[in-house]
Amino acid sequence: MIIPVFNTLEFLEDCIDSVISQTYRHFEIILINDGSNKETENMLTTYSNKYENIYLYNFNEREGVGAARNFGISEATGSYIYFLDSDDYLPNMTLELLVNNIKEDDMIRGRIKHTTFSNGEVVLLQGLMNPKYYEDKKFNSIKNKSALNTLFKREFIIENNLWFSEELAIYSDITFLISACIATPRVPYLKEAIYFRRKRNDAISNPSLSQSALHEKVFNFLKMYKSLKENVEDEQANVYLDREFLNFYRKQIVTCFKDIACIDMFYPALHECIRLTNKQLIQSYSWVLRNEVNAILNDKQKKYKRIMKRHQLLRDIKVGLESKRKFYLLLYRRVLQKMKVKENVVFFESFLGKNYSDNPKYIYEKMLEKNMPYKYVWCFREDKNIPGNAIQVKRFSLKYYYYLARAKYWVSNSRLPKSLNKREENIYLQTWHGTPLKTLVFDINDIHSADPNYKKNFYEQSRRWDYLNSPNQYSSDIFRRAFKYDETMLEFGYPRNDILYQKNNQNDIDKLKDKIGITKDKKVILYAPTWRDDEFFSRGNYKFTLNLDLAKMQDAFSNEYILLLRTHYHIANNIDVSEFEGFVYDASHYDDIAELYLASDMLITDYSSVFFDYAHLQRPILFYTYDLEKYRDSLRGMYFDMQEECPGPLLMTTDEVVDSIANIDDVTEKYKDKYNAFYEKFCQWDDGHASEKTIEAVFKD
Repeated sequence: MIIPVFNTLEFLEDCIDSVISQTYRHFEIILINDGSNKETENMLTTYSNKYENIYLYNFNEREGVGAARNFGISEATGSYIYFLDSDDYLPNMTLELLVNNIKEDDMIRGRIKHTTFSNGEVVLLQGLMNPKYYEDKKFNSIKNKSALNTLFKREFIIENNLWFSEELAIYSDITFLISACIATPRVPYLKEAIYFRRKRNDAISNPSLSQSALHEKVFNFLKMYKSLKENVEDEQANVYLDREFLNFYRKQIVTCFKDIACIDMFYPALHECIRLTNKQLIQSYSWVLRNEVNAILNDKQKKYKRIMKRHQLLRDIKVGLESKRKFYLLLYRRVLQKMKVKENVVFFESFLGKNYSDNPKYIYEKMLEKNMPYKYVWCFREDKNIPGNAIQVKRFSLKYYYYLARAKYWVSNSRLPKSLNKREENIYLQTWHGTPLKTLVFDINDIHSADPNYKKNFYEQSRRWDYLNSPNQYSSDIFRRAFKYDETMLEFGYPRNDILYQKNNQNDIDKLKDKIGITKDKKVILYAPTWRDDEFFSRGNYKFTLNLDLAKMQDAFSNEYILLLRTHYHIANNIDVSEFEGFVYDASHYDDIAELYLASDMLITDYSSVFFDYAHLQRPILFYTYDLEKYRDSLRGMYFDMQEECPGPLLMTTDEVVDSIANIDDVTEKYKDKYNAFYEKFCQWDDGHASEKTIEAVFKD
């Protein structure tokens, strides 16, 4: 078992433990530390000291996976050789299945399953395991271009001098696999022998080789192809290489050439590769590919550029005709963004167009109050009754794309779609929408949400932000790290909290209660839970199960209180509270939660960041954290110990919630010191003027 390692500390235990727990016991583990950091080296040393069959070799500097595997082969002493990447892991019977089924063959391959998680389950039905044999079409067995989950006889590798390319950072496996397939009469494949290949959820901080940048993949593939074509004589191998190359050209190189500047970078190498490709095989591909290849063969680089520009245009048009939204996006990129930016237009969006609320609302209203010389555009999913003469556009309508393309300023409290390219002339103010309790982006380990590319997408989207609002120093420190944000941080507090200072008086609170449509004769409990990453309908649409027993709440408090239910904007399902009419009011679709804060006498929440804002009012806060252990330890993780820092009790049952409300004065007194410390840490920047300070920093014209 040969495992090259480079800075995979967070995955190592899963990887090595999965080998140690194999039902097949006769193996040695060769760990090659390929120039990893000290923390990774220390863990490898711990394993090698603990187990007699684990051997550790340390490279002084990184030499690459090919060199590490070649070294491992030279040190191996067993009858078989198996390669495992240090971020992957195995079900416990994988090695036994492969060893039992290799028999007289030189190698046997198993199935690779891709995963984003740290564990996976396999159900095996005994008696149904029959290998499939690749003989006439051996090279079809290596279409995944990976030597992983393949058991080789060591003598077969030695006798045929099989080796991995050490010149390539990516695709070094193909050199090895081509030679192996040439040397063996057939390749068995056992689908029951599973290998879990982890798709790392952080392709920015610590990408796997498969997550390398596209231009790096193109460089390495062209280099690999040219080298093998000049040295491999086997006919089947050459057909395999040519097909892989032409398919790589169609899918990867053409995509890379969306940036026309990349053509100049790769054209010489591409010309050399096309020259080595079977001309008869080229003729079996489409006219589009043949036309491009002929230009390269004739060394007409300028002509090829013209053809490629046309290809990219036609490709975009083809995609654009798939749906109305894609057609509008085509117009946005190809037409609208060619038009001049309008210096006096400001585009606002709050919570994906669902609300007129939060930081964008208060910045907008302050700009109206100051009578600033701007034209305003608001994005909504449906028309809203808002102050001023702002143009309202429906999200993803043609007007939406038109004004985003023309507006100089973008103001949003959540990420605008990744598909929206931003021009240099644009100024993007990202106000964000809360102080973080739950770990964010690059501070999250496993991603349990509906978007496994969350980190990569977030990184690309956040590179567009010119300014980012921060509510406190604690948040600034986290945003810098978790968002990898290096641009201007606006450290004034949150504009949305201005109202908590300016309208925290009985007259304004009574007006808000009238606006909300609730009685002024009873006290108000606001229940504002957040969403759970592992409960979703689809990406961005989460479901919520109400665990608070509203019947008990109603029996205990309906004479004195009413309850406002406000779910998170990501939650897509409606909670039916009709049986509690007169006590429970569903305020989930009420635009501005800050107004609900002011109208309420206490807050019940869980892991939502609402309590950071509510604390500005210095009113009681209860935490209904019935799934704390799961949420904290499995789903997201948290930045601080809630039991130590929260300005109120953590409650696990409805009975505990009822008891705390019934004795709210005692609870308030008990948590007085914690509340004061919390306020000092998280609420010191806000003074009711964050909107004005933000405007002065961003709108400098």
